[in-house]
Formats: sequence, C-alpha cells, structure tokens
Amino acid sequence: MATLADVVLVGHLAFVIFAVLGGFLAFRWHRVAWLHVPAVVWAALVELAGWICPLTPLENWLRAEHGSGAYHGGFVEHYLLPILYPDELTRELQIVLGALVLLINFGIYGWLIHRVTRSVG
Repeated sequence: MATLADVVLVGHLAFVIFAVLGGFLAFRWHRVAWLHVPAVVWAALVELAGWICPLTPLENWLRAEHGSGAYHGGFVEHYLLPILYPDELTRELQIVLGALVLLINFGIYGWLIHRVTRSVG
C-alpha cells in the first residue's frame, strides 16, 4: 500500500506542475489546452475555496492501511510549503497560490492567443 500511496503522491505532484505550467505544452500541442484549462480551474478552485484535494485523503488512507503515518492538512501544506515557505499554510497564502495559478496561466494563454492570432492575420 505504501507504493500505491507514493504513486498517488507522484501523480498529485505531476498534477500540480501540470496545472501551473502545463499551458506551455499548449504552445506545441494546442489540444493539450482541453485538458489543461480544466486542471487550472480545479487547482485554483481548490486553493481559493480552501478545499483539500481528494487525492490527499486517498494518499492518507493508503498510508494508514500500510501502517504508515498519515498527515494532516493538504498536499501543498504538507509537501510543498516546507520546501518553499517556512511558515504554516495560511488562508491568505492559499488565496495567493490560487491567484498565482490563474495569473500564470492567463499570461501563458494570452501569449498563446496573441501568437496564434498574429500568425493567422
């Protein structure tokens, strides 16, 4: 079960990276946007609404079934914030992270739309 929990963890991290930076893939493969835009909306919504991603309880359950310790809080708070920020995840910081996901991707897609419309016109 610990291996499954690690697979969920890696998938969770891959999703976070895809949600934040996956728009760059749309430069090469435009159809990626059909998967990426919903991922951005979900990631931003989870952060802005203060929800916990469903992958977090799944990973915790798998770790508990294996006898490993589950963690409390969300994925970002447990894995990413200790690396990026020394403080606890606050509601304000969670809102900032959600806004950053949106701003980064608005910039990426704005640039992509500008590039496509410039080449067409």
